[in-house]
Amino acid sequence: MRQPILQSRPRQAGVAAVEFALVVIIFLTFVFATLELARLEFLFNTLNEVTRRAAAGAATVSFRDANALQAVQADAVFRTTPGPLVLGDPVTADHVKIDYLSVSRATWELKHMTALPSCPARNRLICMNDPHADNCIRFVRARVCASIDSAGNCDPLNYQRVFPFLVLPGMKLPPAETIVPAGSLGFRVGDMPCP
Repeated sequence: MRQPILQSRPRQAGVAAVEFALVVIIFLTFVFATLELARLEFLFNTLNEVTRRAAAGAATVSFRDANALQAVQADAVFRTTPGPLVLGDPVTADHVKIDYLSVSRATWELKHMTALPSCPARNRLICMNDPHADNCIRFVRARVCASIDSAGNCDPLNYQRVFPFLVLPGMKLPPAETIVPAGSLGFRVGDMPCP
């Protein structure tokens, strides 16, 4: 009676290894997919904070001061030096887009401004005379975009996977956006309006 048991063992010697390999592949795929989804959720939440920080900072610095705006963009992605958002590749300070909005008199809609006033003091003067003027900055908008076209539309960034073997074709980062009222825009009391 013991002889059949001894003969069946050699046939099943590799079965445990094959079963283990199948289970490990399924388990590791599940673990990596969970990590990728957790990172995606992290990015969804972090991009909202990035735009909030950028809009709040841009509302208080001059729209004509390129260095100050670059510092606001870098601060928005939690950096003081060039580089990507931590755990947020491909998002960098260059992808934080800041633009300025006016308010339409007829519809009260926010409009993307293509022509900005010559300086913050001039903007303040324009807005005091006519708050609905097309060149009166009333709001500051920050978005995370690959690029912005001339009409102010945002092209979303492609999502970059940490684990490239997980297939997520055409995945884009969410269109994070924050709009805040324009603050001082760099205006200081006593500044003379520029021409």
